Amino acid sequence: MTDKTPSIVWLRRDLRLADHPALCAALADGGPVIVVFIHDESVDRLGAAPKWRLGLSLASLERSLDERGSRLILRRGDALGELRALVTETGAGAVHWSRLYEPDAIARDKVVKAALREEGIKAQSHAGHLMFEPWTVETKTGGCYRVYSPMWRAVKDREVAAPIKAPAHIPAPDSWPTSDRLDDWRMGAGMVRGAEVCLPYQRIGEAAATERLHAFADGAIADYKDARNVPAVDATSNLSENLTYGEISPRQCWHAGQRALHQGATGAEHWLKELVWREFAYHLMYHTPHILTGNWRSDWDAFPWATDADHPEVIAWKQGRTGEPFVDAAMREMYVTGKMHNRARMIVASYLTKHLMTHWKIGLEWFADCLTDWDPASNAMGWQWVAGCGPDAAPYFRVFNPETQLEKFDPDGIYTRRWIAEGQSRPPASALAYFDAIPRSWGLDPKCPYPARLVDLARGRQRALNAYENRGF
Repeated sequence: MTDKTPSIVWLRRDLRLADHPALCAALADGGPVIVVFIHDESVDRLGAAPKWRLGLSLASLERSLDERGSRLILRRGDALGELRALVTETGAGAVHWSRLYEPDAIARDKVVKAALREEGIKAQSHAGHLMFEPWTVETKTGGCYRVYSPMWRAVKDREVAAPIKAPAHIPAPDSWPTSDRLDDWRMGAGMVRGAEVCLPYQRIGEAAATERLHAFADGAIADYKDARNVPAVDATSNLSENLTYGEISPRQCWHAGQRALHQGATGAEHWLKELVWREFAYHLMYHTPHILTGNWRSDWDAFPWATDADHPEVIAWKQGRTGEPFVDAAMREMYVTGKMHNRARMIVASYLTKHLMTHWKIGLEWFADCLTDWDPASNAMGWQWVAGCGPDAAPYFRVFNPETQLEKFDPDGIYTRRWIAEGQSRPPASALAYFDAIPRSWGLDPKCPYPARLVDLARGRQRALNAYENRGF
């Protein structure tokens, strides 16, 4: 390579310019840098909400690159084929990218790396989506941690490299390769009318993510440990959507949390633990990839979950019409905002898998279609943790009671009134927005009466406990 030989940065879930090791490596090559995003099969497989949100992030990054004298090149097709074509068109001598950890992504990237290197192209993968690479954290006896608390103790005092500043300028090639138009990809097609409802609740792009982090670290992080469980209060960082698309890095989050902790914010340590919980999910996905598709604990394979995704009870759960206000408010929050409070996620997951005895994969797939902050590792581990068949899921027999949980975490009904219009003489706009976001085929409007309870909570709990006992758990 000469100092005029271009380098390619292949983006995936790292849609930022700061703290971007792959971008830094390309700049260090000394020549022009061509930033590309490839719409391949992995993008095709995304659900409606995450695909739409990904498109918004790409549009934001396009603007950021333009401000630095660069462009975002968009190509659609097989990743290796498009990268080969770009190398031919530009004369690039190197391709850099940030690692992903899903089994399909690992398999694709190995093929890409081997093929490019065989053709004389420098092909390098870099860290960036995690703080601790999965192969660098092991138990004393070897192997990955399968319980969270020991992993936290193992990494909490490790040095995490300081974030890297964004480049002020990105050198451009003499001529740009051809690029698709983002609008032509129609990334939001699956959202239909829900996109307009959801859009105001998104904080899109690197600048918004950085602002959000700083605001949280200067304020709500202090009370995070206790207030994070109250869904009516804006007490969390809300950075899940930004971490999902790499609009901010976990290292940036870690260092902001550490600064807050050292400045006396007592809740900061618990937030740092949540960052490591995210890492835990990724380490499990890397080392035990079957967590994405089947019971992490194989002894649950015979458990008698129902598997009919179109059962009337499951449809009622999907529609947020179970007659359990905590469950219904949470589902409606998801349709309006694209996200769901973490305490609420546990309640709706427990209700589906335990009170309705329905397979966790039905919930996992529904969330994968509806959440704008969908994350493959966190979604899989979260559902299996609540269902009881996943890692660190003791006690597996715990059944969250949505009624008593509501009394504890929303005693004044602020959260439920925010999202459930039925029964209110003057429902807020947030509750009415649910009827604008959902499919028209559901045939629902604010005049519909609020539904009666689907199942008796005590009987539903006992049915689940009986099933555990009969299966020898």
